[in-house]
Amino acid sequence: MSRGAWSTFHGQSWWPPSPTPAAWTSANLPTRQALRDEIRRTRRLTDQPFGVNINLAPAARPVPTEEYIDTALEEGVTIFETSGRSPEPLMERFKRGGAIVIHKAPGGVRFAETAEMVGCDAVSIIGAECGGHPGPDDTGSLVLVRATVEAVRIPVLAGGGFGDAAGFVAALALGADGVLMGTRFMATRECPAHPAFKEWLLRARETDTVVTQRSIRAPARNLKNSVARKVLELEQQGASLEQLLEFTSGQNANRVYFEGDLEAGLAECGQVVGIIHDIPTCQELIDAIISGAREIVARLGSLTAGR
Repeated sequence: MSRGAWSTFHGQSWWPPSPTPAAWTSANLPTRQALRDEIRRTRRLTDQPFGVNINLAPAARPVPTEEYIDTALEEGVTIFETSGRSPEPLMERFKRGGAIVIHKAPGGVRFAETAEMVGCDAVSIIGAECGGHPGPDDTGSLVLVRATVEAVRIPVLAGGGFGDAAGFVAALALGADGVLMGTRFMATRECPAHPAFKEWLLRARETDTVVTQRSIRAPARNLKNSVARKVLELEQQGASLEQLLEFTSGQNANRVYFEGDLEAGLAECGQVVGIIHDIPTCQELIDAIISGAREIVARLGSLTAGR
């Protein structure tokens, strides 16, 4: 796949159709049938292409990854996003099924180079501004995206800090083929998060996030609340993984997202929250980004028109 063949806009909004269980990735689903049901439900909601995330990070519950991939392929899914570790052991399975593989590489050009080497069709490079897991190196998107574009030949999607037309144009100027947006889509009408959580996003500034869980080598950017502060305090005291799990569990996060209990757990969120000022529909958001990008490009073009 050449860079030019890839879409210039890539949005991510993977939320469960009902408040529980949270299904951010296929790994959160308990069975193959649950994954099959989610794929079929998604297909009823759209006639557009969609993908399935295969999270390869270590998990407390064993995940039958190969079975999940086969299930998705059986259901006609041809786009997969891998994350957590190199998908190399699974690439033959993906390619045998005719799939396109996009690997999410948090924070390091070397991870994008590995993705290209093992046969991925595209890579999402994720800067330190992102919500969730920013990777180990704390490199911001401005440098990371450009360095990745210079290092690989496959299409590059830029993630971490993108949420409006200006960011989209900036990503294209850096050489990326599109943007990956997570936090921005949480503040949309279709997102089933609790209204209190969405209002929290509107109130938050770019300084209202903090990276926790560095001590267990799983850094995650979260909104600042009492739980995030408690986790940081415990980490400074040398807390074990088991001690942290009391505060970092996904069930606690579900209460934040879907019940509006903003102090119940950690809430992953990127620094882009500081430029989120409204709660549009997804269509309105995408339309505004595209129309805004055209206006920016036209304005920039006018700067050199008289030369």
